[in-house]
Amino acid sequence: MSKTITAEDIKKSVKDNDVRFLRLAFTDINGTSKAVEVPTSQLDKVLTNDIRFDGSSIDGFVRLEESDMVLYPDFSTWAVLPWGDEKGGKIGRLVCSVHKTNGEPFEGDPRNNLKRVLKEMKEMGFTDFDIGFEAEFHLFKLGEDGNWTTEVPDHASYFDMTSDDAGARCRRDIVETLENIGFEVEAAHHEVGDGQQEIDFRFDDALTTADRVQTFKMVVREVARKHGLYATFMAKPVEGQAGNGMHTNMSLFKDGKNVFYDKDGEFHLSDTALYFLNGILEHARAITAIGNPTVNSYKRLIPGFEAPVYISWASKNRSPLVRIPDAEEINTRLEMRSADPTANPYLLLAACLTAGLNGIKEAKKPMAPITSNVFEMSEEERAKRGIKPLPSTLHNAVKAFKADPLIQEALGEHLTQSFIDSKNLEWSKYTQSVSDWERDRYMGY
Repeated sequence: MSKTITAEDIKKSVKDNDVRFLRLAFTDINGTSKAVEVPTSQLDKVLTNDIRFDGSSIDGFVRLEESDMVLYPDFSTWAVLPWGDEKGGKIGRLVCSVHKTNGEPFEGDPRNNLKRVLKEMKEMGFTDFDIGFEAEFHLFKLGEDGNWTTEVPDHASYFDMTSDDAGARCRRDIVETLENIGFEVEAAHHEVGDGQQEIDFRFDDALTTADRVQTFKMVVREVARKHGLYATFMAKPVEGQAGNGMHTNMSLFKDGKNVFYDKDGEFHLSDTALYFLNGILEHARAITAIGNPTVNSYKRLIPGFEAPVYISWASKNRSPLVRIPDAEEINTRLEMRSADPTANPYLLLAACLTAGLNGIKEAKKPMAPITSNVFEMSEEERAKRGIKPLPSTLHNAVKAFKADPLIQEALGEHLTQSFIDSKNLEWSKYTQSVSDWERDRYMGY
């Protein structure tokens, strides 16, 4: 859980660590980390919520005539970054929520929205929504011009012991950097694809974990550049290779007890867990728009690469959308395998939690678990079992989102409209683009 840090603790850390600048981080509608950086001479203003910025220049925030926004730092997120400015001074980082000038939380801030949904969870009697993200990424070599290439630093595969390649050295440096700023890293290994990596950090409450995945991405990119590499969380950067997923492990707690666990239940799942699971499955198509929010995301959600394509669940089987890993009581969880790391973590968790809580309210059990490979079933067999496909394009996913009032409610009116506007624009630009594949195939017509 997030630790208690006071304003005095931050002031002392600034002095002890020779912090010269303060980076105030927040997240836009697309999950992109943004920041306002101020010198430490402004520390008192930072700590008393007195730093303003122009919200009209941030995607999905506000119009020009209502642009003033205020940053409210969450002291528990304080970290001294292990790199500094050119003069050797360190940079301190605080994750912030965005507020209006009258002090009200801004409803277009994804972090505020997740806090709103978590409050609704607590009103239902639950105390914590614990999350473990497994965010995969690719490392590519930087070109002489300093830009990315698609040349990989290794050709290793899953769990390979490649101790001397550039990717492994970079991965170890990332782990050490994360630990230096307070992460508890549980595992780090090479993934299936060339140059593909995974680093898993300890699960925690939803807000803390969403904050951490944003910090994680920042660290991965910074350390990669130091090694002459480019890190990308793009869902499918290389044709024919495994894509990057962000498996989302979810548990619900009440007064320290994991309410998903039942020692007598099938797979040790409680009825509460099964109801929550059914909520996820029933709203999976709309959740896909949020968990897989780019045109490229749907190049990953195809058969043959372990990414799910159909709405179903299972225990050991890895082809369905949701898997129930073997685990002891405290770690009993649902693992949703569809999301990728281009997702905005705050919006994704708000959508999943809203769907799951609605499932608990409706108290319906899910379809039977799948014991065979969904991809190898005939269409007739899938239809007989009630197994529907996930959306195959961003356009179809956004259509599903527009048709699902509950998942729109999970984002609230402002974020829903901003999200739809952003994704419609992205799809429009994509449909107007002409690719090399098209030229190669059709130029001779």
